[in-house]
Amino acid sequence: MPTLRQQIVDLHSRQISPATVEVEHGLITSIHPLRDDEPIDPGFLLPGFVDAHVHVESSMLPPTEFARVAVRHGTVATVSDPHEIANVLGEAGLEFMLAEAERACMPIYFGVPSCVPATDFETSGERIDAVAAERLLADDRFRYLSEMMNWPGVLHDDPEVMAKIAAAQRLGKPIDGHAPGLRGEDATRYAAAGMTTDHECFTLEEARDKANAGMHILIREGSAARNLEAIWPILLEFPRQAMFSTDDAHPDDLLRGHINQSVARCVAHGVDVFDVLRAACVHPVKHYGLPTGLLRVGDRADFIVVDDLVDFQVRQTWIGGQLIARDGACLVPAEPTATPNRFRAQRFAPSDFAIPAGGGTSPVEVRVIVAKDGELITGETTAHLKPQGDHLEPDADEDTLLLAVCNRYQPAPPAMAFVRGFKIRTGAIASSVAHDSHQVIAVGTTRGAVCAAVNSVFELQGGLAVLGEGQSKSLPLPIAGLMSDRPAEEVAEAYEQLTAMAHHLGSELRAPFMTLSFMALLVIPALKLSDLGLFDGRGFQFASIRTT
Repeated sequence: MPTLRQQIVDLHSRQISPATVEVEHGLITSIHPLRDDEPIDPGFLLPGFVDAHVHVESSMLPPTEFARVAVRHGTVATVSDPHEIANVLGEAGLEFMLAEAERACMPIYFGVPSCVPATDFETSGERIDAVAAERLLADDRFRYLSEMMNWPGVLHDDPEVMAKIAAAQRLGKPIDGHAPGLRGEDATRYAAAGMTTDHECFTLEEARDKANAGMHILIREGSAARNLEAIWPILLEFPRQAMFSTDDAHPDDLLRGHINQSVARCVAHGVDVFDVLRAACVHPVKHYGLPTGLLRVGDRADFIVVDDLVDFQVRQTWIGGQLIARDGACLVPAEPTATPNRFRAQRFAPSDFAIPAGGGTSPVEVRVIVAKDGELITGETTAHLKPQGDHLEPDADEDTLLLAVCNRYQPAPPAMAFVRGFKIRTGAIASSVAHDSHQVIAVGTTRGAVCAAVNSVFELQGGLAVLGEGQSKSLPLPIAGLMSDRPAEEVAEAYEQLTAMAHHLGSELRAPFMTLSFMALLVIPALKLSDLGLFDGRGFQFASIRTT
C-alpha cells in the first residue's frame, strides 16, 4: 500500500498544495493535507500524460516495447489508431495489437480504423468495410472510430463513409477527424457530420476554424509533422478544446521524450500551466471516456512525479498503483513478440523503373512533388528533363530525384514520379513504411540506385534501407514490415545510423525516412504517389507526370 507525500497538482481545483496520497489495491483511497510538521518528498505529483492520437506502429516498436519507452516520460495511456497494421494485415493485425497491448505495462486504447484503405486510389493489403467497422465498434475493446481521412467522402455523403459514421454514433463512440487544410464552411460541415477532433492543423487560422466548429484541436508534435510552434496559441483561445498528440514518432525521438516535451514547451511560451496540463492529462480521458485516473479519491492510481512544473523531468510513473518507471528507466522487463507479416517475394531490374520520354529530343516538362521538412503536406512544381535515349532520368544536380512505389502485396509494375526536397546527391533510400497502404517506397538519384534499395527491402521482407557511395545499411522490420522485434534502444540506434547515412548522402531533412513515408499518403495534398500512379490530393484524382 504505497503512500506518497508530495506537492499535489490538483487539475480540477487548479491548486497546488502539500498532501498525502494513499493507494490500496490499485486505487487512490485518500488524499489529505499534510500537517506542517510532516515531511514532504521533493517534486510535484500530478495525473499522468495521455497521447490523444498516436500510431504505435510508427515507433517501429510493438505495443509492449512502445509502452516501456513511453512510461519513462510520464505517459500513462495512449489513444491509438492501428490503421497502419490494419492496412497490411486487416483484422488479424488488429487482434495482434490488442493482444500485445494486453501484455503492455501501460494502457493503449485502440480505435476502429475508418479508412482501410485510406482511399480507393491505392492498393492495400486488406480492407475494412462498413459492415466490419460496425462489428468492430460493438467490441468494447475499441473506444472510438479512428481518424476519418476521407473528408471528401464526408462532405459528399459517400454511403460507405456515412455508414461508418452512423455506426459509431449509434454506439455512442467518438469519431476522430483528419482534414488537413480544411477551413470555413467546409470545416463546419465536416464537424457537423460528427467529427470531434482534428490533429492535422498546420496553421493557427485553420485550428481556429475547426475549434469554432466545435472540434477538439490536437496539438501535434511528431517526427515528421511538427505543428506545435504554429498552433500552440490555440491553448490561449480555446483551452477547453485542446489536447496533445505525437501522431507518428520514430524510435529515436520517442526515447528522447513524449508528451512531456510538448507540455514543457507550451509552458515556456507562457501558457497557464493548469490549462496545459488539463490538455495533456484531463481532456483525453474525458473525451474518450478512458478509465485512466485523474488523481481523485476512488480513481485508479495513475500519476507521475516530476521535478518541477517548468521542464517536467519525470522521476516516477505510477499506473494502477504500481511504480512502472523511475528516473528514466522502465522497471518492467521486455517481452518477446510474434512477427506476423505479409510480403511477396520480388526482385526488380533497373529497367523496371524507366519513365518513357515519349519520343523526341527536346526537354520534357514534368510535374514534381515538393517535400517539406516538418510537414506532411507537399508542394508542386515543374522541371524540364532532357530525354536520355527513350527515357527520362532524374537530375540530382537540380534535386529532381526519382520516386518509386512498388506493390508488396501482388505483382505489379512500379509507379514512378519525380520529387524535390530530399537533396540526395548519390544513392537511394527505401522503406516498407509508406502511409497508409505500406507499399515499398524509395527515392534516389538513378534507376539503378532505386532498384537496389527496393530490392534490399523486399529481401528483408520489410524494413528500411540506404545505399550509396559503396555502402549499404538496413533495418529489418519483421512485424508487418512496420515494426521491429528488437529492444527500443537497438532499433533507435540502427534508425539513427540510417538517418545519418541519408544525411551523408546529402539529405537535409530532419527525418528523411519519415518524410519519405508520407510521400504516399494521398489524403494529404498536394501531390503524392500511390502504387497506381501520381495523385493530386486537391482534386482527389490521378495526375500525369507530364504537364502536356
